[in-house]
Amino acid sequence: MLSEIAYTVTFLEMTARPQRARPHAPLVDGLLLMRAEKAPLHFLRYLYDTVGRDYEWTDLHAWSDADLAAFARHDEVSLHVLHLTGWPAGFAMLDARAAGVIDLAYFGMTPEATGRGLGDWLLGTMVHMAWDRGPRKLTVNTCSLDHPRALPLYQKWGFAPVRREERRRKVAARS
Repeated sequence: MLSEIAYTVTFLEMTARPQRARPHAPLVDGLLLMRAEKAPLHFLRYLYDTVGRDYEWTDLHAWSDADLAAFARHDEVSLHVLHLTGWPAGFAMLDARAAGVIDLAYFGMTPEATGRGLGDWLLGTMVHMAWDRGPRKLTVNTCSLDHPRALPLYQKWGFAPVRREERRRKVAARS
């Protein structure tokens, strides 16, 4: 059964490197951040679903394999996976296809890694990694369906809201 819900999308931008320094990796055994080169689509879908299942992430489900491959394997799009003792704990995708703009297209932590402070480190690392490429601005969006700490975390790293949109969508009723 489907029900309709209302939610707010917040679009954020950053036009200068943040004042916060590049973060040092937490002293956590088995922590590893790797760029996933030409990752299989099933792996990207796994990350997306694992991170987003509790937050109604469904947009990529409508993408064909060809469309997802064209996006994810584009030379200006990079997938970075955070591993914790060998298992994926989170991921981020940077999309630099638009001239002068890098979009943090996807970012999130798995449920098992949430609340350990790793998201703050991963986001800070991604922000500085993006600014190392010399863009004019960074962008990201989040919505009221995402983790409640998502918006404050983006703002903590220097993103500022530039607009909001009210939307509605149908979601599966949970039991």
